[in-house]
This record gives sequence, C-alpha cells and structure tokens, in this order.
Amino acid sequence: MSSFNTLINTDKPVLVDFFATWCGPCKVLGPILKEVKDQLADGISIIKIDVDKNQQLAAQYQVRGVPTMILFQNGKQLWRQSGVVQKSDILKIILEKSNS
Repeated sequence: MSSFNTLINTDKPVLVDFFATWCGPCKVLGPILKEVKDQLADGISIIKIDVDKNQQLAAQYQVRGVPTMILFQNGKQLWRQSGVVQKSDILKIILEKSNS
C-alpha cells in the first residue's frame, strides 16, 4: 500500500486502471491505454491494478466496477471514470486535469 502511495505522489500524472482478468470491457480498454502511453510517453505513468489480487486497495478507492480509471497527481485524485473511455477523451482529460 505504501508503495502505491509513493507511485501516485509525483508531479507527473498517474493514471491507475483498476481491472480484472475476466472483465470484457477491461480487455477493450487495455490497447487504448497502451496508445495513450505511447502518445504521452514520459508525460504520464499508467499503472494497472488487478482488483482480484488487490482487494484492499480497490476497497480503499471504492472501486465498485471494472474497469475504473483514476487520475492522480501529487497524490490527489483529479478524475475518475468507470467503463471504457475512448483514447481522445482520455488524452483530453489528462491534459486538462494535469495542467490545471
């Protein structure tokens, strides 16, 4: 848990993807997040958290459904969304929220 807090407490935006291996929409979101990472490169960190293996962390952030993405910067939650979000929307949100 403390290592997670260290990961999200940076100047760089961190997008956390809470997912499950059995989740169909999570499999759709995976390649979208890869494209986001490829486009933003070092401008963002993307962390995937398997809710089945990290139930305590999922409970702490009240993840009720997967996929759920939470955007952090400097340890603060800037944005949260459940379900599949298109690449253009994710990029827009990251750029808007992390620069405000």
